[in-house]
Amino acid sequence: MRASPLARRTAEDLHVDLATVRGTGEGETITKADVERAAAAHPVAPGAPAVVPRPPDRLASMRKVIAAAMARSKREIPHYYVGLQIDMSRALSWLAAENAKRPVTARLLHAVLLLRAVALATREVPEMNGYWVDGQFRPGSGVHVGVAISLRQGGLVAPAIHDVDGKSLEQLMRELLDLVKRTRAGVLRSSEVSDATITVTNLGDQGVETVFGVIYPPQVALVGFGRLVQRPWTATEGTIAMRPFISASLSADHRASDGHRGGRFLAAIDQLLQKPETL
Repeated sequence: MRASPLARRTAEDLHVDLATVRGTGEGETITKADVERAAAAHPVAPGAPAVVPRPPDRLASMRKVIAAAMARSKREIPHYYVGLQIDMSRALSWLAAENAKRPVTARLLHAVLLLRAVALATREVPEMNGYWVDGQFRPGSGVHVGVAISLRQGGLVAPAIHDVDGKSLEQLMRELLDLVKRTRAGVLRSSEVSDATITVTNLGDQGVETVFGVIYPPQVALVGFGRLVQRPWTATEGTIAMRPFISASLSADHRASDGHRGGRFLAAIDQLLQKPETL
């Protein structure tokens, strides 16, 4: 609760529970006058102990919600996992050339290439995009990609960017930056929290090479990406060179698809990233 330091001292002196006081200050902040009115309306016997409620532990509450969702996921969803190493040479070369044409404020991150590739791959393997509800698969009304975002105070949220398959890379970049900013400020729309049809988690900035995530029910798929890693590559002429690779993984619901379709989905993402100009 929001209360001025003077209001808190007054509440302690007058034995007023701040949780019962309605603030009239800016932003509903509790003032000294608010506390005095509450004390006059509900007098307390002299010497009675002041009630100072503990503020809620938001991180603990969030962890409980996450724990409940993940426990349900592992209990109800028969997960299967597939992974693929994707050569990012062409994608990064194209991105560098594209960014060289742009002002610094309009440059793209490779994360938007990944989001766009995932969204377009669902056109080829549509059973990855939707929900398992009432014993059957229901396709999503659009390709709304949930983006796993870590919060500064701890915890994780995966709000959605809507209709990713129909947006340009420029628009996705703007919306991604805006989404991260608003998520960490605690300002999200209800549709962004509830509408995701498939989720992407990227732990590359944490130094993780591979991530196999847990599906967020009732979704049926989660795609994970690790960090870019330089690996040796044998060229057609027999020479060996270093190339940037990224580890892509898929956690999918075996009720909605199988490993063959999951592998096809990752292959589709790979093929799209080999032709970045088409994204």
